[in-house]
Amino acid sequence: MKKILILVMLVLSCVDSNAQNFKGLDVSPMDALSYPMSYKTSDKVVKIIYSRPQLKGRTVESLAKNGEVWRMGANEATEIRFYKDVVFGGKKVEAGTYSLFAIPGEKEWTIILNNDIDVWGAYSYNEEKDVVRVQAEVSKNEESIEPFTMVFDHKMNLYLAWGNEIITIPMSEQ
Repeated sequence: MKKILILVMLVLSCVDSNAQNFKGLDVSPMDALSYPMSYKTSDKVVKIIYSRPQLKGRTVESLAKNGEVWRMGANEATEIRFYKDVVFGGKKVEAGTYSLFAIPGEKEWTIILNNDIDVWGAYSYNEEKDVVRVQAEVSKNEESIEPFTMVFDHKMNLYLAWGNEIITIPMSEQ
């Protein structure tokens, strides 16, 4: 009986000492989208990986300041991968992986594809590494959208939505 009690105490002490303190859900969870929605990489034209900041009572302008470079998401800079050559906002872009940045404005945003990848935020943003800059229109939405969100429509146009703003970036295959 004494051996069983010692064994139980040993097991319980091991369980407790190996317990991990995992932090809770990230307040800006990572998300991804692709066009077209397919499980086969050979079908994909583009994939975007980004983190979704939440407004939490703040304004879009307080988080993505007008006239300043923004990482288009939270945490690491947003990454966009083109599996094929595309036309992005009217400009030709070769297949490859890029960081996606923006310079917000009231009526339009400047959307930037940049060669620096695997960077945190826009802190080390280097304009000399820009591949393409395009202008994207801002439209207003009646319903406010709490988390920063990206979606493709059936024609491959990219929409960014946050608060009452919707930014449209036309895209197509070359």
